[in-house]
Amino acid sequence: MSATTHPEDTAAGPAAGSRRVHAQIPDDKAMLRAAVELTRDINTARPEIYWPDMLISTAVGYSALAGAILLEPVWLALLSAVVAVFALYRALLFIHEISHLHRDALPGFRTAWNMLVGMPMLTPSLMYEGPHRIHHTRTRYGTVEDPEYMPLALMKPWSLPLFVLVAALAPIALIVRWGVIAPLGLFVPPLRRFAWERFSTLAINPEFRRRPPEDKERGWFLFQQAGASFWAILLMTTPLWLGWKPLLVAMGVTAAVAVFNQLRTLVAHLWENDGEAMTVTAQYLDSVNVPRTIAAIWAPVGLRYHAVHHLIPSMPYHSLHEAHTRISAHLGAGSTFEEASHRGMWPLVGRIAKSTMGRSD
Repeated sequence: MSATTHPEDTAAGPAAGSRRVHAQIPDDKAMLRAAVELTRDINTARPEIYWPDMLISTAVGYSALAGAILLEPVWLALLSAVVAVFALYRALLFIHEISHLHRDALPGFRTAWNMLVGMPMLTPSLMYEGPHRIHHTRTRYGTVEDPEYMPLALMKPWSLPLFVLVAALAPIALIVRWGVIAPLGLFVPPLRRFAWERFSTLAINPEFRRRPPEDKERGWFLFQQAGASFWAILLMTTPLWLGWKPLLVAMGVTAAVAVFNQLRTLVAHLWENDGEAMTVTAQYLDSVNVPRTIAAIWAPVGLRYHAVHHLIPSMPYHSLHEAHTRISAHLGAGSTFEEASHRGMWPLVGRIAKSTMGRSD
């Protein structure tokens, strides 16, 4: 397929009364071939990048969170809270990398991340590891079976602010999930099964139901569930011996992280598919690259190259910029590859919002 449009030309989204039917977009074989052939030498996860990035982000995040709780005056506590949000946001987003890492890559990284970030923040990697791979399945991306897809651009206008703001309830939901439902599930098997199907996945598709884990995953997932439950119960007891302030501040920071991540999720795709199976090229065009450096603030750990990630899911985050540069230079201006590049978060929000305006009735 040859591109005939530029991203700026399509920024308004689908024409009124119509939409781009992604199921009818054939694969651009030249682009797919270039994506593989030009990036073979940068497709290995580098521990000297992963470990310091994750550990420093985590240390800064927790230190700043402590500052938000303890520091005076208020403006200094608020500044510390802002630092905590951005640092913990970056640390938390390594869950995405973990879901794609080969089990033999970066020994110990999964366990360390879960112990330091996933369990204390009540978001163990089990909530993403298996289901996220469905999102990259050739025949299930953008369908009702995809846990991470909703046709937001085809929904009502009120759905967008609701989609973002509901994330503010994440701290309460996670404490209830791991501190209340998980312990009760030990004694009530139907509740345990229900919680696994409905509340154990970072999903945005309300129709998604998670299948039981495979035997080889049970021990690893049980370890994570036990750790998350321990932390949730510990957090629920903190008002008894520390007062309410530490818990409320931590929940406020976590809520801000969740809302920020939901806003990033809103612009990770164009959300224009209506349930049809799609080609890899169609999936790429429904995904988003924002090459500008400033985008690394709101889409860190390589997620500003989300469309490239869908072309090469195994590519480590630290290589995505180089991959984008090489493929773009090879295919040139006006290529299909260029179509997935966009100017920034707010133009993308505007595009999706405009698409919903014709669906207000």
